[in-house]
Amino acid sequence: MSFIRPLLKIRNAQSQIRLLTRSMATDMSFTFASPAEVLYNQAKNVKQVDVPSLSGSFGILANHVPTLAVLKPGVVNVTENDGSVKRFFVSSGSVTVNADSSVQLLAEEAFPLEKLDLKAAQEQLAEAQRSLASAGSDVQKAEAQIAVETAEAVVRAIQTGI
Repeated sequence: MSFIRPLLKIRNAQSQIRLLTRSMATDMSFTFASPAEVLYNQAKNVKQVDVPSLSGSFGILANHVPTLAVLKPGVVNVTENDGSVKRFFVSSGSVTVNADSSVQLLAEEAFPLEKLDLKAAQEQLAEAQRSLASAGSDVQKAEAQIAVETAEAVVRAIQTGI
């Protein structure tokens, strides 16, 4: 519900229609990047993107309602037009869905799921848990808790794909 739109002066019916509706794009323009790599750059071959956000996981298709969300550690599934699905682990970031069906996913870190090593992730989780147990200050505890949650998400992603 918009609280501002009713306050705008509408000059004619056509401009009112333009304000209240958005174009119905049939394709999604998808950009997915991290500081280390651009994985998709305004790609038109993407049908759906499933993202893990702090408010819950959700799927994005063309004509999705405009949205801004913070990503949590987890798996991003990118379904391409040919039906193939590519899975990436993201540690954090943001996703923006615009009214023109363009989507920008910016991740702090993003890696193809198949490149992650389960044994190394389990070792990282054990180290993070040790750091949490020995943390002295509130800052150390918070940093260690983030490391534990991220490592748990990596292990879960490798083992289950979600």
